[in-house]
Amino acid sequence: SSRNCAGIGLSHSSPLAEENGPTGSPAIGAAGSVPAAPGAGGTEGSGAAGGSARIAVKKAQLRSAPRPKKLEKLGVYSSCKAEGACKCNGWKSQNPPPTPPRTDQQSNAVNLQEPCRSCSHTLGDHVTHLENVSEEEINRLLGIVLDVEYLYTCVHKEEDADTKQVYFSLFKLLRKSILQMGKPMLEAQESPPFEKPSIEQGVNNFVQYKFSHLPSKERQTIMELAKMFLNQINYWQLETPSQRRQRVPTDDAAGYKANYTRWLCYCNVPQFCDSLPRYETTQIFGRTLLRSVFTVMRKQLLEQARQEKDKLPPEKRTLILTHFPKFLSMLEEEVYSHSSPIWSQDFLAGTCYDDEYLPLCSFTVLVGEKRKPSEPLPHEENKRPRVVGDIPLDLINEVMATITDPAAVPETSLLSAHSARDEAARLEERRGVIEFHVIGNSLNQKPNKRILMWLVGLQNVFSHQLPRMPKEYITRLVFDPKHKTLSLIKDGRVIGGICFRMFPSQGFTEIVFCAVTSNEQVKGYGTHLMNHLKEYHIKHEILNFLTYADEYAIGYFKKQGFSKDIKVPKSKYVGYIKDYEGATLMGCELNPSIPYTEFSVIIKKQKEIIKKLIERKQAQIRKVYPGLSCFKEGVRQIPIESIPGIRETGWKPVGKGKELKDPDQLYSTLKTILQHVKVRDSCTHMNMQASHQNAWPFMEPVKKTEAPGYYQVIRFPMDLKTMSERLKSRYYTTRKLFMADMQRIFTNCREYNPPESEYYKCANLLEKFFYTKIKEAGLIEK
Repeated sequence: SSRNCAGIGLSHSSPLAEENGPTGSPAIGAAGSVPAAPGAGGTEGSGAAGGSARIAVKKAQLRSAPRPKKLEKLGVYSSCKAEGACKCNGWKSQNPPPTPPRTDQQSNAVNLQEPCRSCSHTLGDHVTHLENVSEEEINRLLGIVLDVEYLYTCVHKEEDADTKQVYFSLFKLLRKSILQMGKPMLEAQESPPFEKPSIEQGVNNFVQYKFSHLPSKERQTIMELAKMFLNQINYWQLETPSQRRQRVPTDDAAGYKANYTRWLCYCNVPQFCDSLPRYETTQIFGRTLLRSVFTVMRKQLLEQARQEKDKLPPEKRTLILTHFPKFLSMLEEEVYSHSSPIWSQDFLAGTCYDDEYLPLCSFTVLVGEKRKPSEPLPHEENKRPRVVGDIPLDLINEVMATITDPAAVPETSLLSAHSARDEAARLEERRGVIEFHVIGNSLNQKPNKRILMWLVGLQNVFSHQLPRMPKEYITRLVFDPKHKTLSLIKDGRVIGGICFRMFPSQGFTEIVFCAVTSNEQVKGYGTHLMNHLKEYHIKHEILNFLTYADEYAIGYFKKQGFSKDIKVPKSKYVGYIKDYEGATLMGCELNPSIPYTEFSVIIKKQKEIIKKLIERKQAQIRKVYPGLSCFKEGVRQIPIESIPGIRETGWKPVGKGKELKDPDQLYSTLKTILQHVKVRDSCTHMNMQASHQNAWPFMEPVKKTEAPGYYQVIRFPMDLKTMSERLKSRYYTTRKLFMADMQRIFTNCREYNPPESEYYKCANLLEKFFYTKIKEAGLIEK
């Protein structure tokens, strides 16, 4: 039985679960479901609502009671303060109320002189410390008391050992808080958040990463789906570690148990024990927890949606039954992919990294193995960090809003000279006019009539467009189970395709045939076909294409990024690919960070951004200066900075210097300069390890504890340790990159610190010293 899917059943229960029915997730599409107590939920949160509401009602009743009644309640949890070092840790009535309490029983007046059944001291002796405590503090302590009593019930009714242990620990924590009149503080090695970026940030990055190009109405739909998904996670009931061990015995049991314990302490229990600090699951957990629940959660959510489709309101039906499954499928790929950029802390909104999602496209894999979670790509570890510009993010967002507004930027005509080759094909795909499918013949599966018809259509297209290729040879390869074909379908018939064979062990794919039927050419289909093929291979982690192109095809392949410079070692492909006489071997290396099917859209968007930024800058400095008359007087040249208005444009004089072409020479020079900046001059001090007198504030990254709010002010931090690591990884391929990072250290310091501070002065002095060393090295003119 499942602990999550509404109405399926319970494997174990806690008090609220027993009182309120089966566990479950909030109703799909619910805008805001009521929190659930441990192990409880209900299809629409009704059970949890009842349990949480009852606790809230009890607290309200107790807080409205007379003060003596409140003291009596607190006395039960207060140690005796009588003289003689009494060890009694809570007052016990001589006449305890019946269990369960009778509704018709009259409430007796509280007598502070009533002796304790355990130590014989009076109730007043147990609450003397509360005499001068404010009513607000008394009410806070009473809230903790009721939470303690509820957790006590949970401990005794819970059957799962791991969950029971957490309940008991929280019970003791709250009990101690009452005795010490303190605030409950969870003692843990780590405090929230436990992973960055959080699930919420990752999903928001996913929306930006995949759907930023969509019109505002469609993008709003995607945002609604994302909000719905995050809401489901926040009220999702995790399976216990023991249940997970039975279902996934090979999983990281210790890691899951740690996250389960954190989830109970910080997210689940505080939903009904409000004296504990509460966090949203999606804000303090990251991809690790999401991976552990996503598969089961997706399956149960979709099953629940199918079962309840008749109950869904009409306006939600299409959203949940059509778009939500697609949304989850796409998100699943990013959740389990090691190379997905949405989980990078450097992810920036407005930056495109990979393929964009088009809601109406039908790019599906009909034959072929299911995609497995990807392993890290070989080049991932050596990937250079991105250099981020100095343009304020607010300005970028403002410009983005302008260029995505249809009223502000008219659509480029498809007949325009500036439209991309594949723009018409991309728009047709979005409207559903064309579809892309990766298909192939199979000896293991039952023949699919539609796929077989498409394969026959592909054989005809290749035969007509490649007349010099034997028809039998084309037929054999198209129907060979080891080959696949990316087919282009229009009006239900094949109009083009690319036949290929993948060699995963060798790290490349051979493209065998590529053709589009003659009456459908010059529409951008060929370019869009190849772009889809590139993205398909990136998802399957094959980043090299090889093909033999005849004299008619060389031009097409060059436009698609192929060249005669083969990156794949010869030993990898000799004996694997088919050799053709009179053809030229060409190769293409794929970049997994490029969204090929949307690449032209991104370039267009970037051009618009630059154009708008230039227009804004021009508007700010729009001032006409008189022409230069000095040249009429015989002056041959003048300094650039003397031209009126030149500095207002943002121009800054940059010292010219030699750019070292030899990478090893550049590395050696920059290393020497960085060493001088970090340590004292060896001529004056023998100890080279001593820190430069002005470099000490910049040796390490700024710690949040030492500079609160630093990372809210400084968006792009830099320090000498990071520069050393970048230098070691050969990141600095030019002197300008090195100088830009060093300059950022000084700029950041002056932006965050006041001019009179010691840090500000250190930045100025070290900057002067740095440029002295740069000039001595000949990297800029003296």
